[in-house]
Amino acid sequence: MARALLSLVVIMSSEEIKAKILGVLKFITDPEIPINIVDLGLIREMKVEDGKVNIKMVMTAPGCPYSMTLLRIVEESIKQAIPEVEEVKVELIDYPPWTPADMTEEGRELFKRNYGYDIMESFIERYGSIENYYQLVRKYLGMEEDV
Repeated sequence: MARALLSLVVIMSSEEIKAKILGVLKFITDPEIPINIVDLGLIREMKVEDGKVNIKMVMTAPGCPYSMTLLRIVEESIKQAIPEVEEVKVELIDYPPWTPADMTEEGRELFKRNYGYDIMESFIERYGSIENYYQLVRKYLGMEEDV
């Protein structure tokens, strides 16, 4: 019987691990906008290979003072919840910046319910376009125009 149990070791695919990670991340909310970081669109990239996870994240605002704490929460949550993961690296990226266009449909609906308005409409009203906002962020970050 013990021999039969040993042969039942399940090796999860990268896609299965990614799905589990997204499930974990749906329980982590942004400190200023109480919506999970997946539906907010803060996860820009996720690679899973040989038990190693590399995630690139963006914050809702450049220079967010809570960014390092949130990255640490993401890393620790994945390590604790998914034993198949041996190593987690979470990297903060500044560009391209987050906009409401990065949110999932569910995230935008949650925002509308919580705050009573469409964040994308408000964003466009304020900045005119996503590209206008990108230009402002490039200037803030001291980046050259041809990014």
